[in-house]
Amino acid sequence: MKTRSPIVSVLGHVDHGKTTLLDHIRGSTIASKEAGGITQHIGATEIPMDVISSICGEFLEKMKIEDRLPGLFFIDTPGHEAFTTLRKRGGSLADLAILIMDVNEGFKPQTYEALNILKTSKTPFVVAANKIDRIPGWNSTDNASFSEVVQNQHSKVAFDLDQKLYEIVGVLHQEGFESERFDRVSNFASQITIVPISARTGEGLPELLTMLLGLAYQYLREQLQIEEDAPASGTVLEVKEEKGLGLTIDTILYDGVLNKDDHIMMLTKDNKVISSKIRSLLKPKALEEIRESKTMFEDTDQIVAAAGVKIVAPRVDDVVSGSPLKVANDDNLRIEEELLSEVDNIRIQTSDVGIIVKADTLGSLEALVNILDDKDIPIKSAEIGDISRRDIINASIMYEEDTKYGVIVAFNVNILPSAEQELADQDIKVFQDKVIYQLTEDYIEWVTTAKERQKNERLQSLVRPATIRIMPKLVFRNSKPAIAGVEIMSGIIERGAVLINNKGNYVGRVESMEDNGESLPKSARGSKVAMAIADATFEKDFEEGDILYVDMDERNFMAVINELGDKLLDDELHTLDELKEIKQQVEDPNWGVVNTDWSELDTLDEDEYEDFY
Repeated sequence: MKTRSPIVSVLGHVDHGKTTLLDHIRGSTIASKEAGGITQHIGATEIPMDVISSICGEFLEKMKIEDRLPGLFFIDTPGHEAFTTLRKRGGSLADLAILIMDVNEGFKPQTYEALNILKTSKTPFVVAANKIDRIPGWNSTDNASFSEVVQNQHSKVAFDLDQKLYEIVGVLHQEGFESERFDRVSNFASQITIVPISARTGEGLPELLTMLLGLAYQYLREQLQIEEDAPASGTVLEVKEEKGLGLTIDTILYDGVLNKDDHIMMLTKDNKVISSKIRSLLKPKALEEIRESKTMFEDTDQIVAAAGVKIVAPRVDDVVSGSPLKVANDDNLRIEEELLSEVDNIRIQTSDVGIIVKADTLGSLEALVNILDDKDIPIKSAEIGDISRRDIINASIMYEEDTKYGVIVAFNVNILPSAEQELADQDIKVFQDKVIYQLTEDYIEWVTTAKERQKNERLQSLVRPATIRIMPKLVFRNSKPAIAGVEIMSGIIERGAVLINNKGNYVGRVESMEDNGESLPKSARGSKVAMAIADATFEKDFEEGDILYVDMDERNFMAVINELGDKLLDDELHTLDELKEIKQQVEDPNWGVVNTDWSELDTLDEDEYEDFY
């Protein structure tokens, strides 16, 4: 057994300093003239312990762990989707993470997204409160420890920093994490460590790296034990075309050893297992990022974890980013079962009715599903790959069940041409984004506005209380339809309203209303109009001077009381009381009696709310 370097990933909102931090750490190693001892691999930088010691100095000496860990292995990945891609059996590939944020701007959308990902993956993390050098009045000292540089600040500047840090502490508390500035932490097992830094000047980096090593040594020692001569296990970061090499696989190894000529097994986009024989193992020259390498790669016969490597192998076209990679020289069947179980390990609780979820990788699908699950959003199906015609059809079926589930939530994938054609003929909504947090927030906002829209439509559809009086000597036609001059005595009456008399007998239906030749869809209290009443006959169904009521059923009556009660005028409320008395005399003594605790409505979801009415 040997102890490998802890794998560390950096997450944070765009422009909050992730790239600058990694570049400064790499730059520090160059400045220390230890460049020859640093191995850079695929999207990753391995920093040996002697280099870290030169950066951290006395902070690391106090911890006495220099001989216990080989160093830190930073995964350099673009965006949170890449972090979620980096997973291994049992969870996240990263052992530790740095959540970096601009101390002056605080939490932003992608900061919350990163926090959700870290929470879901149960990855221990340290908060790097970046850009302390931009606090007004800050006196910078390049590459100094925070403990040293904070003593050189004016008391007002130090106070301003503390205020900003406690705002971060407050937000983390709301999100379920207890936290404190690193030198005030009382229990590293239960509190998140916040380290103020400047990625640009290097201030605070000694404490940041020391905290990471301390956490790794204290809580991850068993996790970092690997069998140096065991067959390698890794995660596919990316499959891409390299000039002169063909298709290659960028891989992070987290266990064992990988040899040239090994047989490796991976998953395809269709969740099938493929086997391929390694032709070449390639790594960039020291201090060059492989995605931007302008020199030739170095061929090697063996790579030992933790490390990044570019693999050249045949038949890897359909390998999915985020797939596990296993060496399978002898036990192909067992390895195949292990790989297939990776898909099963993404626990997707599907529902009979729910949204369609698509994502580009296993890891991002898992992260998206977990966030949707936390927000109690039901999922009909969740798959890897671009949006297909079948997805559109399935979403349209969900639309018929419930319009808010006629939706596809798609992370970092495209819509296939055949699906575009099908989409043009459907009413379903497609949400696409490369930020998981934004994607879920957009859907929730859309659902919320849809609920408001449905509620408004429901309120508009309610029959409101109103009465009319048949004006004497103004009956213009006796029937088919009866036409008379009427005065609106209370409320607002609309075309189509059903009219009853004070004994609860049906009189007719408002067919139309006119005023000075102008057709009116509705009329309010005080108006005098000519009204055509379908089904009514003068002197049989109504007389001059009669008061007629707009009819409504008990369900509508209760909805009006509950949802419009505080908006009704006194004359409308009086009309409701009269209507209730009429109904109780002719239908049921308990008609319109409210025996429900209406406050319970606040606790009902949309479906329960509609069922209630």
